[in-house]
Amino acid sequence: MKNNKVTFQAICIAIGGFLFGYDIAVISGTTAALETLFQLSKFELGFTVAIALIGTIIGTTVIGKPADKFGRKNVLQVMAAIFAIAALGSALSMNWPMLLFFRFVQGMVVGGVSVVVPMYIAEISPAKMRGQLVALNQFNVVTAIFSAFLVNYFIAKAIDPSAWRWMISVEIIPALLFLLLLFRVVPSPRLLVIKGKADEAIAVFKKLGFESPEKEVKSIQESISATVTGENVKLFSKANSFPVVTTILIAMFNQLAGINAIIYYAPRIFEMTGLGQNAALLQSISIGGTNLLFTFVALFMIDRYGRRTLLIIGSVGMVVFLSLIARAFFLNSFDGYSVMLYLIGFVAFFAFSQGAVLWVFISEIFPNNVRAKGQALGSFTHWVMAAIVSWSFPIVTNMPAIGGGYSFAFFALMMLLHFFFAWKVIPETKGKSLEDIQAELAARRK
Repeated sequence: MKNNKVTFQAICIAIGGFLFGYDIAVISGTTAALETLFQLSKFELGFTVAIALIGTIIGTTVIGKPADKFGRKNVLQVMAAIFAIAALGSALSMNWPMLLFFRFVQGMVVGGVSVVVPMYIAEISPAKMRGQLVALNQFNVVTAIFSAFLVNYFIAKAIDPSAWRWMISVEIIPALLFLLLLFRVVPSPRLLVIKGKADEAIAVFKKLGFESPEKEVKSIQESISATVTGENVKLFSKANSFPVVTTILIAMFNQLAGINAIIYYAPRIFEMTGLGQNAALLQSISIGGTNLLFTFVALFMIDRYGRRTLLIIGSVGMVVFLSLIARAFFLNSFDGYSVMLYLIGFVAFFAFSQGAVLWVFISEIFPNNVRAKGQALGSFTHWVMAAIVSWSFPIVTNMPAIGGGYSFAFFALMMLLHFFFAWKVIPETKGKSLEDIQAELAARRK
């Protein structure tokens, strides 16, 4: 098949991941200014960060049905337009409640995007390169995180450290770009088959450059005929128990690594080690750059070595570096750049493993008839945990009895458990069509 055609489509769709990543990271450079301007308590500051995540959680729960009814492409276009408007509203907010409202709306869009984008890419991708193409979403997420750290730093240097309105307003640019690029994207051929539009699906597969479009459609039809179909298909059933449980666990572990706490509060973590605000913002760029670099490496590894292998290797590295960070806080030892180096090591192993694998695995593990619901479940779990961790992190780390030491020790323990989960439970899905994966899971249940 002509890989450049499907790759172009995947790149366009994956711009949604840029919105996702930029929005979760841009707030890190604004927290100090927002705390001062709106006279926020630590609890209110945590809520200001978490309100977008609360919106994200709701977005994941409501997007499944519209994505199935109106199509992946159409709902993404609507969400891109709403995001641009909400970003402008956030940047122009004159009071705290106004900011909370628009951040909540942005969060709802991010939740919807986190469901639809990886699922959409998986549904248009050939088996041999599906991992790499779906991982483009995560690559754009971390590209956006790095960009947000970079933009925040230069805006703080060129304008003022408290120029938070400019930091947030930059989000309008990728939202409008995403909206325009979606006009070049084809509909999901698998969704077309589910809707009984086999001829249109064949035409889409031909446009994507698949060598045997008719064979692809026939395989999808056979997979659908072997499962229950209709609008009221149950996700929580015995047949779907394995993908449901593994999706919930992998999404929980993703956040119990502490990654979003580090992304959201990287400047504050560095300030806890004695750095000033500008130096903390600058060192945060190293976190974003490492995340970007090792996600890029994972793009070329995930289809070659497999999802499970990357998860196992990543778990070992994360346990080591999280333990070193915890030790530094326990001993109050912040000489030189030790904590920065430990954080970079942790982020490298996270990006190489969980960061790249999470959305790929969730997009693959569910049958065609419940994929939207399953993707929504994974995103919902991910964002619930992200909200809990990001809201509680600044509160917990300011408690003298807990602080940074016990916080990072807890994350290290969770990654030790994740190692055994990846080793003993996660199946390998590389190089298999979505329909072949379902056939293998069905065979395991017998």
